[in-house]
Amino acid sequence: MVPGPEPVVFLHGFGSTKEEYADFTRLPGLAGRGFLARDAPGFGAPTSSRLDLVSVPFLVDVAVAVLEQLAIDRFHVVGHSMGGLTALLLSGRIPDRVLSFNDIEGNLTAEDCFLSREIVTHHSDDPVTFLTDFAARTLAADEFSSALYSSRVLTTVDPHAVRPVFESLVDLSDNGCLLHRFVGLPMPRIFMYGEQNAHVYYLPERRRRSVTVVEVEHSGHWPMYSNPPAMWTALRKFLDESQAPGEGVPMVGGRAEHRTEHSRPAASPR
Repeated sequence: MVPGPEPVVFLHGFGSTKEEYADFTRLPGLAGRGFLARDAPGFGAPTSSRLDLVSVPFLVDVAVAVLEQLAIDRFHVVGHSMGGLTALLLSGRIPDRVLSFNDIEGNLTAEDCFLSREIVTHHSDDPVTFLTDFAARTLAADEFSSALYSSRVLTTVDPHAVRPVFESLVDLSDNGCLLHRFVGLPMPRIFMYGEQNAHVYYLPERRRRSVTVVEVEHSGHWPMYSNPPAMWTALRKFLDESQAPGEGVPMVGGRAEHRTEHSRPAASPR
């Protein structure tokens, strides 16, 4: 944590940890801002005797409790994957406190459960076996940084947190009207995704609804591994623009896309 007014709060994805966002404090244009990243229960450092209770709604409750404990009133939120869905629900619960929302491939529809739905499609009663097999399948995946992610997930995830988290991700993605919620949020918001996932069907709909999207080149689901310069550049631009409404690329009420030397406009679905 770096103290400061209106900090940027990071919510990590499944298998990730707070350390993936530590470079925020060292980058030009970002260093000096308030910064908060914490591990979710069952991931990284935290432990719990009731990991069966960990779910996405529970992670929202934890985020609210942390904000209250640290007396953080207004903040920017960045969420990746599971953290993106957590940030979406958090932004809907306390919209007057969220200054902007950067969603990095967070779950919005049933289509987004390509990892978490394995709890159904590759059922196992043993948590350790499931996580081990999950890592092996990820290692074999044809996606940027899947091997790196696979090498980390066995050391960053408590196996007993997997089922409740994955089941809540699937349930919310299938039944939570998440895309509708995202589009209806009042704060500046952006959706960031890797070029390998440019085929998802709802990207054109997002443009029609004036949601800004950023495609990160040479990246899949984990841009913080595959192309961090592009991810950080896009985040810096978004934070700058969301703090100056009406200047630069419009965040709400306009149809625009970021362009940097490391990112490009979204491709057509394939």
